[in-house]
Amino acid sequence: MAGPSTALSPVIAASTHWLVRAYPSSGADRAADTLAELQARQAVTVAAWLRYPTPVDAELVAMAGPGGSAVLDWRAGSEPDDELAEDQGWRTWVDEVVVSWAACLLADPVLAARAVDSVAAAVPVADGRPRPRPRKAGDLPSEFRRLTAPDPRDVEAAALLRHPDLLEPVADMHRETLLYLLPTSVVRG
Repeated sequence: MAGPSTALSPVIAASTHWLVRAYPSSGADRAADTLAELQARQAVTVAAWLRYPTPVDAELVAMAGPGGSAVLDWRAGSEPDDELAEDQGWRTWVDEVVVSWAACLLADPVLAARAVDSVAAAVPVADGRPRPRPRKAGDLPSEFRRLTAPDPRDVEAAALLRHPDLLEPVADMHRETLLYLLPTSVVRG
């Protein structure tokens, strides 16, 4: 499992940025933008790790590029005024499948928990990254708590980002593939 591969960083950043622009935060809290972005980043990270499961996959997408946001923009009705403008270059790093899967995870916490458990089962515990403490079994699901078990503040901040009806045009694009990849039941340990 690619997991923490830095090669996926541009895809994760751009795909997260696309989601929070298409479905902006809705909370009155000053931290609403940050809370919504954290939830989007967690969903996109899990989706990217599922989409690019090996270090080779991550390196290949970094070399070839993921395809861009044009179809997503059209499906969500959020097409930019000028996608060739200098400040729109990030759109080339958006991965349509990753965003679609992230939308599925944001709309369905049970599916999100299945996805996180699948990723946790595949990411090695001793991954060699420096940490303040060693990773223990069961840590990964807690690292994605805002995605799998959002508190009321998270839900309020990301009401649009988690609304199943609003996400449907994007989530429906690649949902079947995601459901095919995920086991039907995962036991948390």
